Amino acid sequence: MAEPSNGPTLQPNKTVAYFYDADVGNYSYGYGHPMKPHRMRMTHNLVSNYGLDKHMDMLRPKRATREQMAAFHTDEYVDFLHRVTPETMQDLTGDGQRFLIGEDCPAFEGLWEFCTMSAGGSIAAAERVSSGKADIAINWAGGLHHAKKQEASGFCYVNDIVVGILELLRMYQRVLYIDIDIHHGDGVEEAFYTTDRVMTVSFHKYGDFFPGTGDVRDVGMKKGKGYAVNVPFRDGIEDTTFGVMFSTTIQYIMDWYRPGAVVLQCGADSLAGDKLGCFNLSMQGHAACVRIMKAYDVPLLVLGGGGYTIRNVAKTWTYETGVCANKELDENLPFNDYIQYFGPEYKLEVPPCNMDNKNSREYLEQMRAKIFDNLRSLPFAPSVQMQETPKQSLNISSLELSEDEDSDLDERITQKMKDAHIERYGDEMSDTEDGGN
Repeated sequence: MAEPSNGPTLQPNKTVAYFYDADVGNYSYGYGHPMKPHRMRMTHNLVSNYGLDKHMDMLRPKRATREQMAAFHTDEYVDFLHRVTPETMQDLTGDGQRFLIGEDCPAFEGLWEFCTMSAGGSIAAAERVSSGKADIAINWAGGLHHAKKQEASGFCYVNDIVVGILELLRMYQRVLYIDIDIHHGDGVEEAFYTTDRVMTVSFHKYGDFFPGTGDVRDVGMKKGKGYAVNVPFRDGIEDTTFGVMFSTTIQYIMDWYRPGAVVLQCGADSLAGDKLGCFNLSMQGHAACVRIMKAYDVPLLVLGGGGYTIRNVAKTWTYETGVCANKELDENLPFNDYIQYFGPEYKLEVPPCNMDNKNSREYLEQMRAKIFDNLRSLPFAPSVQMQETPKQSLNISSLELSEDEDSDLDERITQKMKDAHIERYGDEMSDTEDGGN
């Protein structure tokens, strides 16, 4: 049996593909709505003015088709999204609640086109890494993790992440999904809750907070039992504590699950000072997650997500683009089309705020113990041979395997071996300041 690794290692420069559709910033959810597609245009402009475009493959993705969306969403729901407009909403939804189109998820002008761009970027990014043409593929217009099979939710209409992962599963036996948005990645978790071919790991605020899911005890079911991992934080989590929980959890999973590809959702509402958030991560703390995943020699998709203080979103996603491209960026922002948004400091930084960390050492230790107890039950997954690529994309229903169906891809090992492995990670938290109590 292969020995567990010692975690991520320094890798040479990687080939990075950056997907962007110049039209994506043209759309508006409506006056006063916190979701601002304009933030993607701000990010791209900053990326370009830093000169990062010279160090990546800059690509405009094809827009997703109805058939590609229907790999996850129902035909009825996709047809609805294709037809709904502000003028037709009442006729198509009745009281406005059908498909949960409403205040959070309005039927804005150009909704369908916006969805095709977001999903198209994630599908193209998945294709790029699957084909070996890129080590890392970025789609900041993606990461819309709340959308369900037949309903909109939490500002999300089409789950570009799920359709992107389905594309990856054509090539890779196992895919790891990681979510650092402040909101639980419920739509992605729900989509893959009964399969072991996708492990979902969500680091999020839990409690009286949207969407209200993501308890540490929610671990998947049937063949997927143990393959949903939830790390529920309280208010005020800061860089050091978040970083320890992230790095130790992910290192164990990377060693044990051995995914063929990783999808990292970089929702920026976990940053300090976000209009809808209550975490206290700095730009560097948030980007540390990107840096960690880049250091693993595994194909990586980097996606956007939430983020409602848009100057901080643009700065952080630009900085994280630099991390992917292995380029250090000047702390002084270059002149750009949206420079007025970044005053008065005009610095590439998002500092932490002066707020209490409600995550006590005791709470974190208890949570960590529950997470690792669950991970201890999982079988070791050795490397598998590359699958022959199907001519057509997978459909979500093809992953719904029976609970008693066994896989000969997993090597069964003894509990003693599992315990010896997990002990390597047991003392990490106690060596770190937790910032609470």
